[in-house]
Amino acid sequence: MQSLSRIGRYRLERRLGTGAFGTVWLAQDDVLDAPVAVKVLAENWSHRLDVRERFLSEARLLRKADSPRVVQVYDIGELPDGRPYFVMEYADGGTLADLAEQGPLPVPEALRLTALAARSAHALHEAGIVHRDVKPSNVLLRTAPDGTRRVLLADLGLAKSLAQASGLTLAAGSAGYQPPEQAEPGAGIDARADVYSLGAVGYELVTGTVPAAPGQVVRPDRLSPGLDPGVRRALMRALEPDRERRWPTAEAFADELERLTVCRPPAAGPRRRGKAALLSAAAGLVAAAGVALVLVNGPSTAPDVRVTDATGRVVVDVPGGWARQLRDSGWDPRALGLRPGHEPGLAVAGDLARWQDLGADVSGVFVGLSEQGDVTARVASLAHAGCRYDGSRAYTSAQWHGRIRAWSACSGGGRLTETALVAANGAQQPQVYVQVRQHGGDDATDRILRSLRVT
Repeated sequence: MQSLSRIGRYRLERRLGTGAFGTVWLAQDDVLDAPVAVKVLAENWSHRLDVRERFLSEARLLRKADSPRVVQVYDIGELPDGRPYFVMEYADGGTLADLAEQGPLPVPEALRLTALAARSAHALHEAGIVHRDVKPSNVLLRTAPDGTRRVLLADLGLAKSLAQASGLTLAAGSAGYQPPEQAEPGAGIDARADVYSLGAVGYELVTGTVPAAPGQVVRPDRLSPGLDPGVRRALMRALEPDRERRWPTAEAFADELERLTVCRPPAAGPRRRGKAALLSAAAGLVAAAGVALVLVNGPSTAPDVRVTDATGRVVVDVPGGWARQLRDSGWDPRALGLRPGHEPGLAVAGDLARWQDLGADVSGVFVGLSEQGDVTARVASLAHAGCRYDGSRAYTSAQWHGRIRAWSACSGGGRLTETALVAANGAQQPQVYVQVRQHGGDDATDRILRSLRVT
């Protein structure tokens, strides 16, 4: 480009990125007093008519999509040297690739963003377009007037109409996000090719790792211990090499991710918190578990309800009025400062979404089993701001020995106990961590501990 100051009426400010066929600039539209992104065909491709047509085709497809979920095209023109350019809305929040560089996102946020990207892809599909290169760097974030982040799909340089894509096509896509049907020329594709790529995006946001080649993808729960089995199944279905076994549409994939997000409690604490941030231990443990919500069967008026974790190794009886919601798929002991892993565990309460708030009127139980590490020492170091520490006492039964630590006068008027248990027969493993939260009534801790069975 001869001048780096202006393109048409647009005043250039800085380069945003350079791809195979063009460069994108942040520019200012002085007429409308608004920031825009300007994409210009690269000078070394200006003589190639086929590349020029592909470049212009991207602008046409973006206009055809005509969706608030896809980057909007405002203008198109030519430089004095004949190279085309087009003007798009500017996404000030960067890309999902920028977020992924910081490591795995909290699972609810990763699911939410992937679901929004899937809805963007579905908007393209409804317009008769398949993207063919969905990846984190092509998913943009723009700040809305209310401060929330919009997700926009961009870079349709490899996109095709679904009518064309169903016939013979050239190989396209990026390693890690490319479905097998796009890897070799000649294979027809459909919207499910983008579903595979969206699965790869979600996989990376959850695990911090780009998935391996199709058919060789490591299960995400192996990289992110404690991951909700429902999340694992949703991602692995999207990443099926056989497209007949994938989610049938990007919309169906988005629906499932949003359902999983709704079923999860809010994330506890910042993304990279230290041990001192364990203000409420069980809150962190429940969030770390990454598990699905299950409604406990049986009337809440029953004196006691027996609940079991997904492995069947942890069994405990809780007051019936507490047994409305159960998360049974385990926990990650790193929430207590122990070695990370995925161990059996459960949380049961009247409202698990409010478990993290010590001011909430919530009664329930968390039980986590650990096969390694000193749970007793970790529990002895816990504290709860906003509650009064009432001291500890010994607990002994035919099965367990331990100490019960108690707090009362929490901000919401409730109380809690925390107990680390070791086997009465002297075995050092497994050890068990139990937190009991309760509002009103007699202290149920001993009754709950006497019912606990671990195999």
